[in-house]
Amino acid sequence: MAKVLIIGAGGVGGVVTHKCAQVPEVFEEIVLASRTEAKCKAIAEQLDRPIKTAQVDADNVPELVALFEQEKPDLVINVALPYQDLTIMDACLEAGVHYLDTANYEPPGEAKFEYSWQWAYQEKFVKAGKMALLGSGFDPGVTNVYTAYIKKHHLDEIHTLDIIDCNAGDHGHPFATNFNPEINIREVTAKGRYWENGGWKETDPLSEKRSFDFPHGIGPKNCYLMYHEELESITKHFPEIKRARFWMTFSDNYLKHLEVLENVGMTSIEPVNFEGKEIIPLQFLKALLPDPASLGPRTKGKTCIGCLAQGMKDGKPKTVYIYNICDHEACYAEVKSQAISYTTGVPAMIGAKMMLEGKWMKDGVWNMEQLDPDPFMDDLNQYGLPWQVEEVSQKTGMED
Repeated sequence: MAKVLIIGAGGVGGVVTHKCAQVPEVFEEIVLASRTEAKCKAIAEQLDRPIKTAQVDADNVPELVALFEQEKPDLVINVALPYQDLTIMDACLEAGVHYLDTANYEPPGEAKFEYSWQWAYQEKFVKAGKMALLGSGFDPGVTNVYTAYIKKHHLDEIHTLDIIDCNAGDHGHPFATNFNPEINIREVTAKGRYWENGGWKETDPLSEKRSFDFPHGIGPKNCYLMYHEELESITKHFPEIKRARFWMTFSDNYLKHLEVLENVGMTSIEPVNFEGKEIIPLQFLKALLPDPASLGPRTKGKTCIGCLAQGMKDGKPKTVYIYNICDHEACYAEVKSQAISYTTGVPAMIGAKMMLEGKWMKDGVWNMEQLDPDPFMDDLNQYGLPWQVEEVSQKTGMED
């Protein structure tokens, strides 16, 4: 039916490729490209069907355009680094290709991510008659669709929204990150930020903590308030929301290691001179830490990511919790990856499927919550991320 070109051969890229290969009726042809083609070939060898591989520098627009014009894909799935979103979008416009990513743009020299840079492409994509789908991962991505689904089916008004991300897995390392260490640590060490009564409020990094009792035997875990990009788009597109927050669980061990590394300057993105060479401490730390793609065989346990929304239904207060449970070992058995990459890669495939089937195809730049949630939610159940929705008491542990 269609040809897709995937950029990025890390943990998420591997999952996207596996999942696209499982749906040949939609993804008739697949090309996997990366700066290091050997990584693409290693993923290709795991598949039951042949795909093409290629080498490309995602920072180089002419090189990207040349590859796109050579392969002529219908859609580019960007699972490279967030720093490369804009160059890939530029190349898609020049080559006339639809675009999808899983994380919004982040400038390399500043620990800041927001949608303004990509929303600015709206007119360009409309004029080109092409679509750009932003943030088709889990959070952002599925959590945005969960919110739209809650508004469509469960609440007439959403007053408060808490997005809660728990990784209860154990990889056995003293310290490691479950996705790109540079991106992960930049996010965790940044100031927290949440939406309340029409404006943004900031907190010191990891200074706000709540305990939440997670389902399916995971139990109570400490959750820490962080800023996450889906808050920006969700509060824009659902202006009725009075408060929106994002929470993530961290073990005491992880936080202690992170505190020490931060205290000695290893999480800094400011260049330092070392023996006559300029290095960035965080990039050096990344080179020392385990590759997230290597964690799959040794990670056990579950993840639980969901949205807790409070509001009104038929004039009465109502609170609903919609979530997914994902098992690390089951993910590795299926696609040779741990659940963190799986929960991002599967929604990327589904978002691409929605576009290529015409269910979500619209010219311009779009966030997930702006589109009909129902077909996407159906596919989550079909392709490995089944969800549950529960009506819960208003006392959940996330109250102030």
